[in-house]
Order: sequence, then structure tokens, then C-alpha cells
Amino acid sequence: MTTYPNRTCSIERLVTHPKLVAAAKAGTKTQQRRDGIYGFPGEVFDLDGIAFEVTSLERQSLGEMTDEHAQAEGYPNLEMYKDIILRMHAGMEWKAESLVWVHSFKIKEA
Repeated sequence: MTTYPNRTCSIERLVTHPKLVAAAKAGTKTQQRRDGIYGFPGEVFDLDGIAFEVTSLERQSLGEMTDEHAQAEGYPNLEMYKDIILRMHAGMEWKAESLVWVHSFKIKEA
């Protein structure tokens, strides 16, 4: 059993931007990176009436991100992901050593 630090935000805040909600519902977004823990493996959250389950929670540095990771976030490539993230978070710097929590999820099967 993995032990995680305490949650830092509600799971309902994990995926909130309308475009990203749509991408998750379409199955093209399967991960969300946050600076804190929003949900734990096995936990379920709802996006517009569709249930999603957190499948894993891992620590990763921004420098480890690849185009594949950006695509799992719902973006076509890492450069676009970085550009949008930096515009959304005024004052943020993209530092390779910065750690984030990677929440992986999928549509919950009935």
C-alpha cells in the first residue's frame, strides 16, 4: 500500500476548464498535473454526469514530461502545454526540477 501526503484540494477541482472537461469526456484527456493532491487512486469524481476514477497518483518533475504526457493532458504537444500553463498561471516559471502530482484517470465502468 502506498502512503500519500494529505489532500491539498477537493477532487471536484481536479479538472475544471470546459475544454479539458470536454477532452476528458471524449477520452483524450487521461491525466491532470497539479502542485498538490486532489484525489487518490480509486476515488471517483463527476464531470457533467460522467463518473471518472483516479487510477494512479505519481510524483513527476516537469523536466520528465514528454509530448506523450502532454497528449494525456489533452494537448497536442509539450510546447503547447507549456505555453498554455504559463499563460494560465501568471508568474509561474517552467523549471525542470519542479515536482507535480500526476493524477491519471479514466471513465468509470459501470
